[in-house]
Amino acid sequence: MAHGSPTASGHGQAKPGEIAIGVIIGRTSEFFDFFVYAIASVIVFPKLVFPFVNELTGTLYSFGIFALAFAARPLGTVIFMAVDRRHGKGAKLVIALVLLGTSTVAIAFLPGYDTIGVAAIWLLAAARLAQGIAWGGAWDGLASLLAMNSPPNRRGWYAMVPQLGAPLGLIVASALFAFFAGNLSADDFFDWGWRYPFFVAFAINVVALFARLRMVATDEYSELFESRDLEPARVGETIKQEGRHILLGAFAPLASFALFHMVTVFPLSWVFLFTRESPVRFLIIEMIGAAVGVVAIIASGMIADRVGRKPLLLGSAVAIAVYSGFAPQLLDAGAVGETVYMVLGFVLLGLSFGQSSGAIASSFARTYRYTASALTSDFAWLFGAGFAPLAALLLATHFGLISAGAYLLSGAVWTLLALWLSGLREAEVN
Repeated sequence: MAHGSPTASGHGQAKPGEIAIGVIIGRTSEFFDFFVYAIASVIVFPKLVFPFVNELTGTLYSFGIFALAFAARPLGTVIFMAVDRRHGKGAKLVIALVLLGTSTVAIAFLPGYDTIGVAAIWLLAAARLAQGIAWGGAWDGLASLLAMNSPPNRRGWYAMVPQLGAPLGLIVASALFAFFAGNLSADDFFDWGWRYPFFVAFAINVVALFARLRMVATDEYSELFESRDLEPARVGETIKQEGRHILLGAFAPLASFALFHMVTVFPLSWVFLFTRESPVRFLIIEMIGAAVGVVAIIASGMIADRVGRKPLLLGSAVAIAVYSGFAPQLLDAGAVGETVYMVLGFVLLGLSFGQSSGAIASSFARTYRYTASALTSDFAWLFGAGFAPLAALLLATHFGLISAGAYLLSGAVWTLLALWLSGLREAEVN
């Protein structure tokens, strides 16, 4: 293994560029799966799986099943950390990503309620739970390895790299659904057209599997995982030793994770249910917003390296709080209002989400950092994102769009509180 200048962790320098490629491919694959399901949960599943209730209730039920994956992620971490300890990261990734691909493609073959009755609901829920378990198992530590091997003056830049997967995954998923929904009759789309994005998700998972195995299955990176103390610790022991920091780490990114769904899944559901606008048109607006998000995430890396990650996280949380006071009402202001809502939202999302990963990770003892980081990610998604579409839609339909803004405001408050309680010095935020 080649040695170079010391890194922040005091070991020989690895290859951040190569790690970054593996991270981007892996995260884009995961987020593509995520958004394919999220979009279908708005425009497909209410009609396919819940035709016995009105569209709003069907969407709320669909969002309830949507949340199951986030509840299952910590279970996936528990299961696959044990696999990692006994059989290594290669076996763990193969099993997790095969499970993810299988459960995703299974949804593509899902019969509707009209065909098999209530079994359609149970099959969709089972597939969603399997996706969540697989996502927990797909944690590979490459993002942590990337951050630890980045130059000290470029930590913000390399912290944003994994986050690029979110807008890239959204762009591809939105483009596929917009294509099929825009070029097929309604009957053809609901019969077979919506299924194709799930087949594509399976193919992308295969590519991602080989890209990630190439990184973690080599001797060089096996040694790096061991030398960086990125080997898995027992989950129970990790929670006992690092529970406080895991909890703070889960709440620190709540502003960006709540905003994540407020500019992706929730507005699509609102426009689809309460306006006459075509979902295809709004999916195109989402693609534009996601492209802006890519630029904003890249900008977050440059800004964080100039002013520091923690000031950027604090500043963006305050900006999200301000945004929550007026932005949701723009969804009722026609196409221009929707576009302004999405573009502003993705600018703020890019700046905050771009630096939200691992904000508390440096507080973990090195022995527990790998497992604690995985659990922190699981709980951050569960608390900040898992129930966001369901909660926002429930609030907005009962109390108006301003209440959805209040929900977003609560995420910003939790972020500010968690960052304050963490008491991190700027040098510690890596």
